[in-house]
Amino acid sequence: MGFSPWGLLVAAAVLAPNLLMARWPPRTPLPAVRVAWPLRWIERAGQASCIVVPVITHTAELSWGWAVPTLVALAAYYGLWARYLVTGRDAAELYRSWCFVPVPMAVLPVVVFLGAAAWLGNPWVALAAIVLAAGHIPGSVIIARAVNAGS
Repeated sequence: MGFSPWGLLVAAAVLAPNLLMARWPPRTPLPAVRVAWPLRWIERAGQASCIVVPVITHTAELSWGWAVPTLVALAAYYGLWARYLVTGRDAAELYRSWCFVPVPMAVLPVVVFLGAAAWLGNPWVALAAIVLAAGHIPGSVIIARAVNAGS
């Protein structure tokens, strides 16, 4: 245990675009969707863990080769946030597929945290990312299906 400035950087980089929602919320509502409470709890536990764990756990020797795929995934995530803003802040954009990925706004943060775990040599970050994936991806798929059914 201990403070990790690299972990703080990763957590802040993934969290930062989500703050856009405070200033620029969606102009269109999402359909009312019920995501089962176990998925919601797992998702929240994963979100909290992915923000806290990288910050409070020491990193091993950095594996700089892993920084590249981590940054590519982060850049793609930022690009999808830009797509949301540029296309008029339609809530459906948050769940629209990209290339072959059905819910990229849920998958890419997980990829960033898994890449960061390898880059930082921190298995605890990988565990936090797996918990996030277990709740966030299936929950997002449920919402995406409802969005697509309403289109």
